[in-house]
Parts: sequence; structure tokens; C-alpha cells
Amino acid sequence: MDFALSDEQQLLVGTIRRFVDAELLPLEDEIEREGRLAPAKAKEIFEKSHALGFYAMNIPEQYGGGGLSAIDTMLVEEQFGRTKDILIRRAFGNVYESLLECTDAQKTRWLLPAVKGERTCSIAITEPGAGSDAAAITTRAVRDGDGWRLTGGKHFISDGEFSDFFIVSAVTDPAARPRHVSLFLVDKGMPGFKVGRDQPMMGLTGTSHLEIVFDDVPLTGEHLLGKEGGGLRLAYETLGRVRLAQVGARAVGKATRLLTLMTDYANERKQFGKAIGEFQMIQEMIADSVIEISAARLMLLRAAWEIDQGRDARAWISMVKIDAAETLGRVADRAVQVFGGMGYCEEMPVARLYRDARIYRIFDGTSEIHRTVVAKSALKSGAALWDIGA
Repeated sequence: MDFALSDEQQLLVGTIRRFVDAELLPLEDEIEREGRLAPAKAKEIFEKSHALGFYAMNIPEQYGGGGLSAIDTMLVEEQFGRTKDILIRRAFGNVYESLLECTDAQKTRWLLPAVKGERTCSIAITEPGAGSDAAAITTRAVRDGDGWRLTGGKHFISDGEFSDFFIVSAVTDPAARPRHVSLFLVDKGMPGFKVGRDQPMMGLTGTSHLEIVFDDVPLTGEHLLGKEGGGLRLAYETLGRVRLAQVGARAVGKATRLLTLMTDYANERKQFGKAIGEFQMIQEMIADSVIEISAARLMLLRAAWEIDQGRDARAWISMVKIDAAETLGRVADRAVQVFGGMGYCEEMPVARLYRDARIYRIFDGTSEIHRTVVAKSALKSGAALWDIGA
């Protein structure tokens, strides 16, 4: 086992980190003030990132993406976690691997423009009655000749305001068991497609979270993504990678940024004639944060390695989702405590990161749901899941 990054990985991580520091972090204050990223700024950071070949790095090179392995993707995603979600979406793209299931005609219409940054996609699966339980969706796609009529609604659709097409899950045969769910590619602006309100959040400032309604939207065979009835499998595969990258890796990145802020402040802030970092209770909070972040990062990389080996990584992804999200929550809380009154002030990044951290234990499957995934895998696999010698 070699834990050292290769020269190529060091170059990749260092380059992305410098881009985030120089181009994205300076925009955070403006987004917090205005509640949005100005279109001109979005265009500027996209053009800079795209020119450097940073856009859609998770997509294979044959489609114009970066072709990164799962491990390399997680190394990059950790750096993404150091700044705001909306800045990463605009600068580096959000191209979902499920689009690789596109037919040749679909690739021309949806995948390739998304990889080039000409089109933007959101996943529309979550409903008021179907959050962690993606199979509980009620949105229907009813057969109509050679196509379908899409009826229902979704909510909490991240980046829905900016996106111009959506990967939508719908029940195509409500009588089938297991549920017959399919995915469809739906363009914003189609007849019957209605945009609802942007749900205000306590964190994630700048990223829209729309409600969308489908009122008898006409779909053709070209809109079906993958096989009819194969939507849940494809959705779960895509969400697994999303959980590992956008929750696991980014949570580690956010926690690492918080730890840096915490240690810098502990060295600078003086009370009773000495730096607060000299007090044992402050040291305990820093030490616990270092230990937990290091453990979460190793688990993240192990899960990515499982994917690169072509192995079933579902239990590992759930473990990372739980551990990284809960580690971030604890580190964020400690950071506010170390900063004291200043940590509670809106002008400080610590307060913003604290608000953002809370959602990580909820979106893309709650910690409670993922614990059931881990437990079921352990009961089925036995010691092979956790005992390296088994």
C-alpha cells in the first residue's frame, strides 16, 4: 500500500486548489451579500476553467471530459469542497454519469453539449413524499402511442434555476413489483413543464432549489434514458457516485478548510497572555478534528478504490456518506467554539460553513438510511465487509 500521491496527482490537486483559492474563494462574500452569483462572474469562471481543461473531469475523454479515475475524482472533489456549491457548479460543471447511457442521438442533443458547458443538467428525483426512499416517487409517465405523458412534480432540485434540462424519474408501470421506474431527459420549457418556487435554505447560499411541475408533458422515445423500467438501477448507480463525490469528498474538503481556519486562529488569538492554542481544551478540539478528518479521507479513498476495481462499493459509499457528513458537522461546531463570538458572526466564513454543514447529514440519503444499508450489507457479507483478513 502506497499512500503517496503520484506526481500527476500532486499536479492535479495543486492546480485545482490554486484555481479554487484564486478564482472562487474571493467570490464568496458577494454571493452571501447578494444571494446569487452574478451571470457575468459565472461566465468568467466557466471560461477560465474550461480553457484549462477542468470542465466535466468525471466524464470519459472520448466524450470530451477529463476521464479521471474514481480516486483522482475524489482528490479533485475534496478541493471542490473548500468553496461554495454554486461556484463549483459554474466553474467545473455537474455532468452526471447517467448521461453515458444516452443513445448516439441523445449524446448529440444532451451529453456532448453538457460536457462542453453549453447545456446544464439537474437530477429531478426527490419529491415531498420521496426523499431518501427514491422508490416511493409518484410522478407518472403514462403510455401515449409511441411516447408518454409525464405528470407529477419534484422539489429541492439543486441548480434547477440555471439548468435547461433534467433527468427525471417517473413510474411507468405502477402495478409492477419491484416498481417499474424509468428515467427521462426533459427540457425546460417543454409544453406542460412549469417552474415553481425556489425553496429558501438556511445554507447553500446562491444555489437554487426549485419545485418543478409536469402537467401532461409529452415525451417521445428519444426522451427515455436507458431502458424502460431500468430507472431505479441507473439512478442508484448515479446517486452512489454523487454521494461519494459531492457529499463524502466535499465534506472532507470543507472540514479540512475549517480545521485550517481553526488552527490559524488558535495560533493568533491571545487570551490571558498567550495564544489560545496553548490551552489544553482547544488542543483537544483540534486533535479530534485532525483524527476524524484523516479517518474520513482514508475511508473515502478506499471506497473510490473499490469503484476503480469494478467492485460493488455501495456499503463503502454509505459508510463514507455517514462518516464524512458527521465529521464535518463536528468539526464545524468545534470551529465556531474555537472562534468564540467571532465564529457566530455572519462576516466570518466559519459561520457560513457551519450552516452549510448541517445539510450533509440529510441530502442524498440521511445518515439513518445509510446506516441501514451498512447494516444489511454486514449481515449479508459477514466479516468480509470489515475484517481485512477475512
